Amino acid sequence: MSAAPGRVAAGLLTAGGRAVTFRFDGRSFRGLEGDTLASALLASGERLIGRSFKYHRPRGVFTAGPEEPCALVDVMTACGREPNQLATTLMLHEGLEAVSQNRWPSLAFDVAGALDRLWRFVPAGFYYKTFMSPGWAWERLYEPLIRRAAGLGVLAPVVGAHAEPAETVHEHTDVLIVGAGAAGLAAAAVIGASGLRVLLAEQDVALGAGTLLDARWQAWRERRRAGLARGPGVRCLEQTTVLGAYGHGVFAALEVLGAAERAAFGGLRERLRVIRAQRVLLATGSIERLIAFQGNDVPGVMLAGAALAYLRRYGVAVGRRPVFFINNDEAYEALFALAAAGITAAGVADVRPASRAAERARELGVEVLCGARVTAVHGRRALRAVQIVTGEGVQRELAADCLLISGGFTPAASLATQLGAPLAWQESIGAFVPQLAGAVGRVAGAARGVFGLAAAARDGALAGQVIAAELCGQEVAAVAAAAAEAEGAELPADAVTTPMSPLWEVRGRGRAFVDLQNDVTSADVRLAHREGYEHVEHMKRFTTHTMATDQGRIGGLLGSAVLAEARGLPLSQIGQVKARPYVQPLPFAALAGGEVREHYRPKRRVPLHDWHERAGATFVPTGLWLRPLVYARASSWEAVLGEARTVRRAVGITDVSTLGKIDVRGKDAARFLDFIYANTFSSLPIGRARYGIMLREDGMVFDDGTTSRLGPEHFLVTTTTANSSAVLEHLEFQLQANSRGLDVLLTDVGDQWAQFAVAGPRSREVLSAVVGGRELSNAAFPFMAAGEATIAGVDGRLFRISFSGELAYELAVPASAAQQVWSAVLAAGTPCGISPYGLDALNTLRIEKGHVTGAELNGNTSAADLGFARMLKPQGDFVGRVLSQRAALEAADRLQLVGVRPAVRTRRLRNGMQLVAPEAPTASLGYITSSTPSVELEGWMGLALLAGGRARIGTRLTAVSPLHEERLEVEIVSPHMLDPENARVRA
Repeated sequence: MSAAPGRVAAGLLTAGGRAVTFRFDGRSFRGLEGDTLASALLASGERLIGRSFKYHRPRGVFTAGPEEPCALVDVMTACGREPNQLATTLMLHEGLEAVSQNRWPSLAFDVAGALDRLWRFVPAGFYYKTFMSPGWAWERLYEPLIRRAAGLGVLAPVVGAHAEPAETVHEHTDVLIVGAGAAGLAAAAVIGASGLRVLLAEQDVALGAGTLLDARWQAWRERRRAGLARGPGVRCLEQTTVLGAYGHGVFAALEVLGAAERAAFGGLRERLRVIRAQRVLLATGSIERLIAFQGNDVPGVMLAGAALAYLRRYGVAVGRRPVFFINNDEAYEALFALAAAGITAAGVADVRPASRAAERARELGVEVLCGARVTAVHGRRALRAVQIVTGEGVQRELAADCLLISGGFTPAASLATQLGAPLAWQESIGAFVPQLAGAVGRVAGAARGVFGLAAAARDGALAGQVIAAELCGQEVAAVAAAAAEAEGAELPADAVTTPMSPLWEVRGRGRAFVDLQNDVTSADVRLAHREGYEHVEHMKRFTTHTMATDQGRIGGLLGSAVLAEARGLPLSQIGQVKARPYVQPLPFAALAGGEVREHYRPKRRVPLHDWHERAGATFVPTGLWLRPLVYARASSWEAVLGEARTVRRAVGITDVSTLGKIDVRGKDAARFLDFIYANTFSSLPIGRARYGIMLREDGMVFDDGTTSRLGPEHFLVTTTTANSSAVLEHLEFQLQANSRGLDVLLTDVGDQWAQFAVAGPRSREVLSAVVGGRELSNAAFPFMAAGEATIAGVDGRLFRISFSGELAYELAVPASAAQQVWSAVLAAGTPCGISPYGLDALNTLRIEKGHVTGAELNGNTSAADLGFARMLKPQGDFVGRVLSQRAALEAADRLQLVGVRPAVRTRRLRNGMQLVAPEAPTASLGYITSSTPSVELEGWMGLALLAGGRARIGTRLTAVSPLHEERLEVEIVSPHMLDPENARVRA
């Protein structure tokens, strides 16, 4: 294959790669296997890649990595159109189809580009003032326009198609090393030698980072990689970006799988790794900085380090006649590499009066203008010439097709600051460096301002030695020290360099950009200062500086410097914007992981699901569980009432395994439950259960259930099925946030125990045949008793609890023994006429009794509303205590729980029927929450929430269902319509 226009050498990642065909904006191109989309387009001579967000200015490739602010594209896949993909990290593959963003009708001719000519009228923050009035225009005009203008790319999924799968995995390691450059590789070798488990995460497709750009380091890099591969305790993850750092050693990392791995894992695209580590070593390197000057956003302007990367990694020259504008010796490496490839620079503007690297460049015949500045560039869609002013004030213009700039290097400190590391100003590099606490980990190499590959490697080895000593002790530290010494003995020497000279901005008449994606200029930053937004975080929000997908990595410190100049303060006092997770864009699909489609709401099945299915049950989802609704193929009142009638007159059994079950242990367990529940549990005797209610912080009832005391420091909390996860989260939060000093252990045991309720007047007779070693009489095992028991030969637990209003027991056995115990109870109950009953029958039974469920515990009811006010303990703190005492929650006209019966018993009640007074038929006083035909009483009955309900007991109202065009007279009664004296449950 003949060389492409910009392909001048064999790249490290593309050497020997086969040709790959791809499309960009409908045109066909060819690249090489190993290319990124950006390198392939540059090799093909493409400079215009996209348009900026605000002014739709032409933009090209600016960097070579994930800090890219300009070269973002939409990718067309079988699943649809995916926006905001970085061309600089998007690996080329056969058939790739990419589309430029934020333009219409085409990239070359963008109608919205006219906004660029109106830039004086739309400065930063103009919308805060423009859209204030007239008030009517917000919803009708402003908001629709803003929403249409929002975003860069287009998310357009194909109807019926599903995104490529992702998954979430959890990792545990002793030490997490972020970054596999010289510092990271050296640290991994040292820590690995100590025997610790090491996880080395590198965002690039290959280990090495900066060492990939220097041929002298190839042998060292290969030895390190081979050594790490042999080490049993070291794992290396390529294409894995650590996106966020959280407390307690938790990190989030995104792994992007290559084509071969995707094929091996069934098309899996990404893994979100949740990593837990004892220590972290941040070897994240540094990021080259932008310089603000007129036209610094024109396609063809690029970071010098990016030009070096494209040449070394892909063999691509970003231009044939480059000009350099730099302030440090490191940037000259791109000039020397290009010269070796046969491309001579048109000139160099070095802001310093002299440098060692400048002398080397002159020896190659390159004109170096020391003390010079680039004041402007010429060109719009592509750079044509560069305007320079020399140190003597002479204006020069150099013809060029690219301008390679470097304003110095900023340590990549995002993860460190997320871990609470303060930033300290380091004058020698003109940047802030993180100061990470030793108990968390270490920062090494360029990430803490140590530049030069050899220096970074030594720093990484030393940091690894310190971590090994902290985690393993001095004996192992000696092994690590020997490994560190060996690391330092074989390193290529760093070149002697001239110190950099900070340069942030070249003032001029035109616009100088500090945020290339959001079109934020240095003038915008000064405007923010004049408007009173003097803090760097306030300036950020006024201008949107650093709010782009690149998070201001190349221009963040530049914006702070412009603000510092405007305020007349040193940059060290201004600081820089706080970096928050995620450090780079993260696909929502990766966050979702496997929790998509049928896995988004997985179906949980009770241990006896297959039995219920064979018995003809119809299931209903409750929370995530499938519960038997009725033992018939279709729910009908005849079937439901038949099951409920069996419970009232004989005995029935129902599966309540879906109830939440939380094991609470510890010497402070009783004290903790006193704080969680509105009523008291520290006084609960061992072997007894108690009904309890939990409140939210706002004083509303959150959940109810029974809690049993199984030992002095051992309780079992049961929750409603729907709230089981929420209650566990609530308990965990309260334990960690408001009860941190208590000795309490919470364990979710919901899946470990199968639980059945056996209810009805003959339930004691049935259970006496299967429960061994325990007397079931009232005297021996009274109502609300709890304890261990042997059930059908299985060690389990027995509770005398009733939700049906009948004599009832609940049996809890290990889930593995569910079938054995269930079958034994059915066999023992056959002479008594036992039958299973489902959720609908249970609902009928509980409505007759006046027990509440989620329909009444709807998040808007207080304890007083439900008749539970007497349960609130008068002394001691509990969650929701203060706000539950608000006068409004005790108002007489609040919706209160009552019972409802139709005056004509044969008339039907419906859930949701509104209750109105005959004299005010359009003013709702409340509504029916639950209703059912009665088994024991005549006709229908229901529960309702009614304004001033308790005071209305004995009166009559009208129940209205506009949807069904029904009206009927109803009687308001006590919610306890059956056995209000509780004689049956105590039988």
